Amino acid sequence: MGLASRIAESPPSIRWHVSRLRTELVYRPAFGSLGKGTVIVRPHRLQNVANIHIGTDCAFFEGAWLACERDAGPLVIGDSNYFGHGVHLHAIDPVTIGSNCVFADGVFAASTDHDRGRPQGVHATGPISIGDNVFVGQRAVILGGVTIGDAATVAAHAVVTRDVAAGATVAGVPAKVIGSRSP
Repeated sequence: MGLASRIAESPPSIRWHVSRLRTELVYRPAFGSLGKGTVIVRPHRLQNVANIHIGTDCAFFEGAWLACERDAGPLVIGDSNYFGHGVHLHAIDPVTIGSNCVFADGVFAASTDHDRGRPQGVHATGPISIGDNVFVGQRAVILGGVTIGDAATVAAHAVVTRDVAAGATVAGVPAKVIGSRSP
């Protein structure tokens, strides 16, 4: 195995340590705020990071897309959150995520939509507010104008178009309540 192969196939621990260093030296000074212990591993895209505020001890795995449109947002993320591979968070209207949340791989949450007459143009769709201790399953979609209460669960592949009560479990397209528990 050649050197290039070894680097390309480096174990996750190596990528994590390199990303931790990059986060500290490059991302921390550029973001609106970036808490201690937060690591962003090989993001797909970072846009208008001065309007993005991230708390402490968050993990963003490969392929994350964190974006605010110009003079828009902010995107505010609390402490101790996990964001899987390919998570896409996009803000024109404010997007707020609490603490201790899990966003599985491929989750999409955006307060934006494409203009139908101008494919490169986007417009606001309403703020998103996600409480604490929320679990969002793989490839779920959260649209603008939605509030998700504390300790809610969004099933994999669900499309959330309406508010989700604290402790509720939602699934389907569009997402509907299928269960609940005390938050």
